[in-house]
Parts: sequence; structure tokens; C-alpha cells
Amino acid sequence: MDNQLAALRKELQYDKTNSCVQCGYCLPVCPTYATMGKETHSPRGRINLVKMVGEGRITDLAVLEEPMNLCLGCRACETACPTGVEYGAILEAARAAITRRKKFSVPVRTLRGVLFKKVFPSKKAMKLMGNGLWLYQKSGMQKVMRKSGLMGKLPYHLGSFEAVTPEAVAPRDRGRLPKRLAAKGEKKYTIAFFTGCIMDAMFQRINRLSIELLAKAGCDVIVVEHQTCCGALHAHSGEMEEARVLAKRNVAAFEQEQVDFIVNNAGGCGAMLHEYADFLADDLDWSERARQFSLISRDISQVLVLCGGVPVEDHPVERVTYQRSCHLTNVQRVVNEPLQLIKGIPNVQLIEMNQAEMCCGSAGIYNIVNYDASMEILDRKMESVKETQAVSIITTNPGCLLQMKLGIERENLGSSMRAVHLVEFLAEAAGIK
Repeated sequence: MDNQLAALRKELQYDKTNSCVQCGYCLPVCPTYATMGKETHSPRGRINLVKMVGEGRITDLAVLEEPMNLCLGCRACETACPTGVEYGAILEAARAAITRRKKFSVPVRTLRGVLFKKVFPSKKAMKLMGNGLWLYQKSGMQKVMRKSGLMGKLPYHLGSFEAVTPEAVAPRDRGRLPKRLAAKGEKKYTIAFFTGCIMDAMFQRINRLSIELLAKAGCDVIVVEHQTCCGALHAHSGEMEEARVLAKRNVAAFEQEQVDFIVNNAGGCGAMLHEYADFLADDLDWSERARQFSLISRDISQVLVLCGGVPVEDHPVERVTYQRSCHLTNVQRVVNEPLQLIKGIPNVQLIEMNQAEMCCGSAGIYNIVNYDASMEILDRKMESVKETQAVSIITTNPGCLLQMKLGIERENLGSSMRAVHLVEFLAEAAGIK
């Protein structure tokens, strides 16, 4: 084997493909295999393609591009796999290899550079985005745009997503997010809260409610300065080096506080934080620091359960279902805690949907760049949702939340069904507004 092929094998994490025995246990849980029916769009098919590249049987990495891009990265295959294949590592290594060799057009290259290096990592840019959304909604521009019919002409079906965008926080309120909040009553834990980039820009109300819920449950809450984007969107898009830069920035920022847990409220972000230890394992200067970070990283549902749940005296009768975040379930392996919190609310009837573990089709920006494939997956998911006859769909990830709102709109169920984040649901039950 020549040096070039050996280097390519290392780049693709070829050795990890040898764990796959092509048994097919991954097929029933793979959303793209279920909707597309192609072996190349299944986990074992994608692994086999990477294996063939690593063995020199495929010499053009462009062959990998469509199968890898159409993968949601939900990693349900890892949960189903009997041999412990590290599919996520293989997928992201392949995407990074493709990105390094791809010649993007000047506009696309410029846009990627601006988004990944200037927008997502910048609190000022994300704040500006959030304030811009508020201005758009409150100035009357939103009504004008919707009445004009221009929404249907926007690229990437952005008009559909605009229709389900949450109400933005006013600029005067945005600056009121507490930096520190003391526990109500007996202190049980000290936690550092991870705000995220998209969560902070578009869902800051959920961040505020998260902090208040944690305090009410008995936590001293610290919003750490100098934290930044988790890097998940970068890693999923093949921008691995930039993702590692962000990981290091977060590790360094959170080291400044002595806390019991680092808490997040977004399944996708949490998965990335959970895997910082693996992500920086080969960096001698950062591996142990990243391991310590990941060791105390928790989803908010885990900490609320440790605190004894959310105190609620009464609640009206409500029929709900729970849309599982793939990254919360398959990467962080947090399954029971959200269910436990939901069931702990009086008079709430939780109805689990069929194929509850199946992805909703959101997957970061997948539903934007692969709209048709995403909508086919969403439509299948909504059939399962409708069977539950729930009035509320509870989610634990912002992408899932928007996707389920879009599903409700597509099914014309807006008058009888809603989608809410778990934090919103719990805060509502606890009387926190």
C-alpha cells in the first residue's frame, strides 16, 4: 500500500469501517433507507463506499458526496448496531474529506466562510440576527411580505420556515438574560448554562425559561462569559478544523467556573458538547481538558430529574406526545429523563407514537438544503403523530421544534395541535412565564 492511500485511510477513519459486518440491523431504523430504498443511502451502504475508497477500489471521492449529504446524521444506526460501529465518526470524516477537495463556487465559498467563521461563532452577529428578526416581525414588514406572495418565491423553501419562526425577544428584553441566578430554596447543584448560537438568537425565551426552571429546581446558575457556538453545524458540514477551534474556545471558557454540571437545552448542541472528548482526543494539549468538559456535560432534563423534577401543583388535562431528539437519544443516550419529567406533571396523558425513535427530518440545516427528502421523512412522522391524537408535541431540540411546527402546518392542524419545547411545557406547568 502506497503512502497516499495510507494517508487517505487515516483521513477517512477507514479502520472504523472494519467493525461493520454488513448485518443490516441498521436498515429498519435509517430514515433515508426507509424513504429512498437505496443501499447507498443506508448506513452499511455508506460505510461500504468509504471502505471501497480506502481500499483504492473507488478513486473519485465525489462518488461519496450524494450519499453522505443525504444522510441525516441521526445515528439511530449506532443504537441499533450489535458490533458498536462508530458511524458518526466515519460520516463526519468522509464529509470533511469531501469538503477539502470540493471546489465551491465563489458565492458559496464566501457564504460558507461568513456563516461558519463570522456569524455562528459571534455573539454580536447572533444578537443582531435576533434583533433583526424582532424588527421584521414588529415593524409590519412580515405582514407585507406574507401578503405580497414573495414568500413562495424565496430559495430553499425559506418561506415555509418563515411561517413557523418563533416570536422574537425584544432587544430591551434580550439584554436582561441573567448572568447569574441563585437557587430558590435549598441549593442542590451549581451549574454553568450553555446558551448556544441559534438558541440564543431565535429561542432566547427558552434559554431564559431554562435558567429560571433550573433555579426553581435548586440550582445556582451561571451563564459563562466568552462561550461560543458548539461547532456542530461546522462538523456536520465538513468544516472540522473550525469546529475544533470552537470546541477549544468553549472548553477554555467553561474552565473558568467551578461547577457540578454544564447544562444545555438543545439535543444537537448537547451531542457535540458530549463528544468534545472524542473530538479533541488526538490533541495532547486539549484531550484531558476536553474529557473533563464532556464528563460534566448534561441535558437539562437530566439535571431537573436529579433535582427531583419541577414542582407543579395542578395542571389541566392534556394529551401529549414526545418527539425524541435523535442526538439526545442516540449520542447522549438520554431516553428516560424527558419522559419522566412529562409524566410527572399532573393530568398529563403521554401517548408514545409509533416508531418514536425515527428522525423527523430536521437534522440541522438538512431540511433546508435537502427539502424534498426532509419533507418525505416529516410526512411519515406526522402520520405517527396524528395517530396519537395529541394536542401537544413536546420536543427537546430547536430543529425538531421548527420541523414539528412545519409538520402541523402541512397537515392543517394548527387549530388543534401545537409543538413546544420541553422547557416551555415544564415552565408553563410550573407557572413560569
